[in-house]
Amino acid sequence: MASQALPARGARLGRPVAPGLVPGFVPALSPASKGARADGARGGAARQASRSLPRRSDPGDDTTVRAVVLALPGGDALSTRRRSPVAAAMMWPLARHLVREGLDDGVAAHVVHYRFRGWNGGHAHPAEDAEWAVGEAVRRYGDVPVCLVGMDMGARAALHAAGHPAVNSVVALAPWLPGGPEPEPVRQLAGRRVLLVHGTDDDVTAPELSYRLAERAKKANRDVCRFEVHSDGHGLHQHRAEVFALTADFVLGSLLDRPYARPVTDALAAPPPLGLRMPLAAGFGRSLRH
Repeated sequence: MASQALPARGARLGRPVAPGLVPGFVPALSPASKGARADGARGGAARQASRSLPRRSDPGDDTTVRAVVLALPGGDALSTRRRSPVAAAMMWPLARHLVREGLDDGVAAHVVHYRFRGWNGGHAHPAEDAEWAVGEAVRRYGDVPVCLVGMDMGARAALHAAGHPAVNSVVALAPWLPGGPEPEPVRQLAGRRVLLVHGTDDDVTAPELSYRLAERAKKANRDVCRFEVHSDGHGLHQHRAEVFALTADFVLGSLLDRPYARPVTDALAAPPPLGLRMPLAAGFGRSLRH
């Protein structure tokens, strides 16, 4: 049976990620809300407090965009269905965190909308979409450095699309790297700063395959490191705060030429296997500059 042509649907950059609420802000209750709480109307007091929470403006409102993060969601091996809204939603908290951390320095972020949900063999549709998104970001914001941050299949897309001249760094979280006769390409990673993060208990994507890719990439590019999240699974949920802090430290350090935290600096400097099996310490991010 003749194969059908794939439906024509364009990739999209997605709207700019807003940073949302300022973390750690505790609003003072107004006299009215205090009275409401005293009367037992906790719902009204909570709504009053929520309205008083300050929100950071979207990137670009008052600050020139100087760097861009493109978040690449996961997907399926084979599928011509539309992108998965669930996979995209999983990238939003991390993207918001990165925007909050880098907003004052002009960091913008977008969650990329793929044409298709699947990788689809040699078509490698998400990688094509990621490379297109980098070009679109440059068209929109000018000559700015771009970091690709991907999860699962999106991590593989990020690694493949790293050859675009505007890409200066890549973060691959629990990358989906199906084993096969042909090894994953690494030449496009030359000159990029690369971070891989994998849970040791990941039963969806093989941690050993990401180690092998990192080992091959490290031979041609010293700016490659890999962290292992012990006892965590594919979604890296158990140590989410540490993973977010590590990602932010690496992304902002790479895009803005900030000094990395000591564990990242040590991982980049250490030869294999040490720098490619660096354990992510519990509490990473509580005191980064040490």
